[in-house]
Amino acid sequence: MAGWTLVKVALLSDCYPPRLGGIERQVHDLAHHLAGAGHTVEVFTATAGSGGERGGARTTEAEAAGHSVVVHRMALPLPGGVPVNPFAPPEVRRRLEAGGFDVAHAHLGVVSPFAADLVGTALAAGLPVAATFHCVLGPALPAVRLVGQARRWAGRGVALSAVSRMAAEEVSRAAGGAEVAVLNNGIDVDWWAPRDEAPHGAGVHVVTAMRLVSRKRPLALLGALHRARALLDPAVPLHATIAGEGPQRRAMEAFLRARGMAWVALPGRLDREGLRRLHHSGDVYVSAARLEAFGIAALEARAAGVPVVALRGTGVDDVVTPGVDGLLVDDDEGLAVAVAGLAADPGRREALRAHLRAVPPRQGWAGTVEATLAEYRRAGAAS
Repeated sequence: MAGWTLVKVALLSDCYPPRLGGIERQVHDLAHHLAGAGHTVEVFTATAGSGGERGGARTTEAEAAGHSVVVHRMALPLPGGVPVNPFAPPEVRRRLEAGGFDVAHAHLGVVSPFAADLVGTALAAGLPVAATFHCVLGPALPAVRLVGQARRWAGRGVALSAVSRMAAEEVSRAAGGAEVAVLNNGIDVDWWAPRDEAPHGAGVHVVTAMRLVSRKRPLALLGALHRARALLDPAVPLHATIAGEGPQRRAMEAFLRARGMAWVALPGRLDREGLRRLHHSGDVYVSAARLEAFGIAALEARAAGVPVVALRGTGVDDVVTPGVDGLLVDDDEGLAVAVAGLAADPGRREALRAHLRAVPPRQGWAGTVEATLAEYRRAGAAS
């Protein structure tokens, strides 16, 4: 196993594009970067294809660079396309045993019945297994510990990992103190990198991108922005853009109307090109999320040269070095004070931006692929 040069890997995930979300995007991008590095990759998912492919249909995602990824669409015809299929394991085991795979890699959230079932399926098929948690266990930690699944996986040699130090510590507690590696998410650092510096226009532009759901605390973010505006000299123009869509939008719109915050824009969901343009126009990126397993949006902003302000004790700790490329604070008042302070101090903002331009983040895809392969070797050594 230690002599592996190229591997054939089965990626196991409840969710996959065309569904939108963090795990979906990371699994898709990991699949294609592994394939681009010469490895053979097949994805097993309970998500139907864009053309309705399900029931075990095989589809192929081809890239212009010449590589491709096979996707096994094990979805059932359920209302809303719910990505579950408790009947999939026997057929997936047959395909794993017949497919000549070297390793299986499961990608898990707090609730991932399909991928969790397939960890046992892959073990039964005789494969080394790696399992990455993309979530904050938070209030679910006692229940996850009681169920004991992660502990049993560790006892059977599964290489456990999580996407940040904070998430890894939680998974380790759930797994009875087992070793849990940190396997940060990856991004295309060069694609996000700041372009030739251009004036950002009048005033200070605060930007962020999130799903407008209560877990991301968008109303707390608006409260921090309102407080920052009150702390800041009225002579300093301040405007903000919050990209994203979700069920909290109406409450946010009401909040903005009630406080006369016409300087905050809610443009809805932006595609990747739109997000890149947004970040390149930004002076400060801010996040109020507490249950943030990693913070891919903050990492993208950091790669785009925008200083990040976020709460301490989340996955963003793996992205930001306080005082060097952003600020980490303890509470919502700290967010407001940090945003107001940076808005009032162009010299400090420029010092942070100079560091960001000179030192790209370490979570580029080349490093993420190498770290992933190291997890595969760890799984192989334990099998």
